[in-house]
Amino acid sequence: MRQKYLIEIANALMLARWKQTLVAAIGVMFSISLFVTLLGFMEGLNKLLDGMVINRTPHIRLYNDIQPSPVQPIDLSKNYKEYYNIVRSIKPANTRKEIYNFQEIISRLRNDNRVEGVASKITAQVFYNFGNIDLNGIINGIEVEKEVKLFAFGDYISAGKFLDLETVSNSIILGQGAADVMKANLGDIISVTTTEGEQFSLKVVGFFQSGMAEIDKVQSYASIKTTRRLLGVKNTYVSDIQIKLEDLDSAPKLALEYEKFFKLNAEDIQTANAQFETGSGVRSIISYAVGITLLIVSGFGIYNILNMLIYEKMDTIAILKATGFAGSDVKKIFIFISMSIGISGAVLGAFLGFLMSLGIDAIPFSAPSLPKVNTYPIDYGIEYYIIAIIFAIAMTFLAGWMPAKKASNVDPVIIIRGK
Repeated sequence: MRQKYLIEIANALMLARWKQTLVAAIGVMFSISLFVTLLGFMEGLNKLLDGMVINRTPHIRLYNDIQPSPVQPIDLSKNYKEYYNIVRSIKPANTRKEIYNFQEIISRLRNDNRVEGVASKITAQVFYNFGNIDLNGIINGIEVEKEVKLFAFGDYISAGKFLDLETVSNSIILGQGAADVMKANLGDIISVTTTEGEQFSLKVVGFFQSGMAEIDKVQSYASIKTTRRLLGVKNTYVSDIQIKLEDLDSAPKLALEYEKFFKLNAEDIQTANAQFETGSGVRSIISYAVGITLLIVSGFGIYNILNMLIYEKMDTIAILKATGFAGSDVKKIFIFISMSIGISGAVLGAFLGFLMSLGIDAIPFSAPSLPKVNTYPIDYGIEYYIIAIIFAIAMTFLAGWMPAKKASNVDPVIIIRGK
C-alpha cells in the first residue's frame, strides 16, 4: 500500500514539472537513437570493408615459399658445431612451388572437424598483351564451385557468369581494372603470355570487382584446368591449399599446427589482414566512445532537472517527512522519477534508432568499386539495442541517486521553521 502512495507522489511531482521531465526524456531518447544508429552504421561499414578482403581470404593458406634454406653445409660440419656460423648472400634453395601429395593433405584436412572446407588453387604470373604493351597480371586458377561456396566468389562478379569458367574452354574472368585498361568486353578474346614465353588466347566470360582497384588491375580468374594448361604442368599440380575453418579465431594456432605437420608454409588470415582488423577495431572504439558520451550528457541533464525539482519542492519533501515518510521513501520517489525518465527515453530511443537505421538503409549508394552494394550498409545487431538500453538505465539511475540522497537528508524542522 505504501509503494502505491510513493508512485502516486512521484507521478504528481513529474506532472508538476512535466515540461522539464519531457525535455529530459527526449534527451535520453535522442542519445539512445543516435547511439544505436551510429553503431549500426559503423559496424555495417566495418563488415562491408572487411568483407571485401576477409571474405575472399582463406582462413589458412598452405604453400611452398621460396626462401633460403635455414640449414647451410657449414652447420652440418662437426668441426663448427659449437660455433656461431654467419653466412652472407644466401641464395634460395632450388625448390618448386608445387605442393606434393596434395590429395592426401586435402583428404586429411577434410576429415578434421575443425575445418569447414578446403579448396586447391594455382597462381600463375602472366603478361596481358595489349597492343605493343605487356601488362603485369596474375591468373588465379580455382575450383570454381568450391570458391563460390567457401569464399563468396560469386558475390564479386560484376558481369557474366562464374560457372562459364568450367563450361567454356580456355576462358577467363578479368579483374575490372584490367578489363578497363584493355577495353575488353564480354566474349572478347585476349592474349596472355606466361613467364616461360608461351602465349595463349583466352575468352572473356566475366568481370571481377573486389572493391580494391589496384588488385582488380592485376588479378583475374580461370579454372584450375585452364591454368594448368597455361603453365604446361601436369594435372596434379597445385601451388596453394586454401582452408576455411569453423572458428576463424583459431586460425593462428592451427596454422602453426599444420605448418609443422605438413612441412609447408602456413599463413593465417589474422596475419594476412592485420591492418583491416586494426581499422575495424579503431572505428568501433570511436563509435562506442561517441555514443557513450551522448548518454553521459543526457545523464547530466536528468541530474540537473532533479536537482532543480528538489530545490523547488523542499516544502513538499518536508511535509512528506513530517507526516511519517522516511528518508528512504523520499529517496525512492526521486529514483522512481529518474528511472521513469530513463526507461521511457531508452525504449522510445531504441525504436527511433531502428527507424533511423531503416532510413539510412534505404538511401541509395553507388560506387563503381562495390557493384553489389546498392544502399548504405547497416548492421541491425540486437546487442547494440541491449547495450544502449542497459547503459541508459544505469546512467539515469546514477543521475537520480545523488539528488535522491540529498532529498532524503532534508530536515523538515528546518524547512518548516524557515517558512
